[in-house]
Amino acid sequence: MKTRRLLALTAFTLIAGTSASLPVQAADAHHHHHGDSQASAPTLHLNAGRQWATDAPLRQSMAGINQAMAKALPAIHHDRFGDADYDALAAAVGRHVAHAVEHCKLAPEADAQLHIVIAELLAGAEAMEGKAAAPRHDGAVRVLQALKAYQKYFRHPGFKAAGA
Repeated sequence: MKTRRLLALTAFTLIAGTSASLPVQAADAHHHHHGDSQASAPTLHLNAGRQWATDAPLRQSMAGINQAMAKALPAIHHDRFGDADYDALAAAVGRHVAHAVEHCKLAPEADAQLHIVIAELLAGAEAMEGKAAAPRHDGAVRVLQALKAYQKYFRHPGFKAAGA
């Protein structure tokens, strides 16, 4: 993935990032609705019933996001996470996403699926920064949902999404 893709994903997230849940579809790559007249948001799906391949930079970045979220969860759950804490957590998510975007090299189909997860991570980070209509807490929930989707749809040995 390239840095310019991060900009495109950020723009996409700003335009379409108002949904409260991650679009997922537990079908294989051949599950399409041909002839639908409505354009629909991309949905996550498995690679012919299997998880998508990952590479070391992606696994490193996702593990970093997961660790940051796991560390923050106790304070978030006890409502002891202030605006500055959410800002710092959002910045950490952004740094890890930028690292993945810059260094991750996936097959085009896996990359397209990863874009869905990244868009959700960025939307969650934006909400945690207070830049969305949703409460900051909801941004953290959105990031956790994206991590759970990553765990389900991407092959990352030993990965267990925070809060799962």
